Amino acid sequence: MPEHVLLEVRERVALVRINRPQRMNALNDAVAREICEALLAFDDDPAIGCMIVTGNDKAFAAGADIGAMADWTYAKVYGDDYITRDWESIRRVRKPVIAAVAGYALGGGCELAMACDLIVAADSARFGQPEITIGTMPGFGGTQRLPRAVGKSKAMEWCLTGRMVGAEEAERAGLVARVVPAADLDREVLALAARIASFSLPVVMKVKEAINRAYESSLTEGLAFERREFHSTFALDDQKEGMRAFVEKRKPDFKHR
Repeated sequence: MPEHVLLEVRERVALVRINRPQRMNALNDAVAREICEALLAFDDDPAIGCMIVTGNDKAFAAGADIGAMADWTYAKVYGDDYITRDWESIRRVRKPVIAAVAGYALGGGCELAMACDLIVAADSARFGQPEITIGTMPGFGGTQRLPRAVGKSKAMEWCLTGRMVGAEEAERAGLVARVVPAADLDREVLALAARIASFSLPVVMKVKEAINRAYESSLTEGLAFERREFHSTFALDDQKEGMRAFVEKRKPDFKHR
C-alpha cells in the first residue's frame, strides 16, 4: 500500500490524492514515485478512462521537501538522477491526467500540476516558482512548461521574482483551464473527468498525444501527425458507433475499441 497517497476509483475515474498534510504535501522522491506508480497502474487498467491528481484544501503540494534537500551536493543529485528517475515517469502516462489544485502549488507542486494535462483550480489556489528565493532554480519544468503555457514574459517574471500568482491571474495567463469555488472543486473536477472518461478511450488517448505533439514538432509535422491519427480513428468500432448514434439522434455506446 502506498504511504504518501490515497487512491480512489469512481466508475471510470481514478483519484490520486497526495497525503502529507503535516508537511503541506511537500514532494520528495518517495511521494513522486508513489504518484507515478499509481498513475501508471491506472493507465494500464482498461476500466479507467481519466485520472485526477489532487491534494487537500490547504495545499496541492507546497513545493519540494527543502529540509531534506538543504545539505545535498551536486554529486548526489547528479548521481541519483534526481527528478529524471522518479518524477518524469508521469510523461509515460497516456490517459488524461487532471490536476485539481486548491491552496498552494509552489515550486515542484506547480511543476507537478503543469506536468498533468490540464489544471482546474479552486479560487483559493496559489501558484508560483519560488526557487530563486532559496538560491536555486526550477528543475521539473518550471522554465520549460511554464513559458509554453503563459509565454516568455510572464514565465520570466514569475521565475525571476518567485512571486505567488492567484487562481484568477493564472487562468488569465493560460496556466489554468478553469477556476471554480473551493467548495465545488472536487465535484467539478470529478464531473469533468467523468465526461472525458465517457468518450472513446482510444480517441481520448489520440487527442492527448496529438496535442502534446504540438509542443514537440513544427506545425507542418504536427498537422501531418494529426491527420494520420484522425484517419486512424476510422478503423475504430467507436467511430462507427459515434457517427451512427449522431445520425440516429441517440447517445453513443462506446466500447473503447
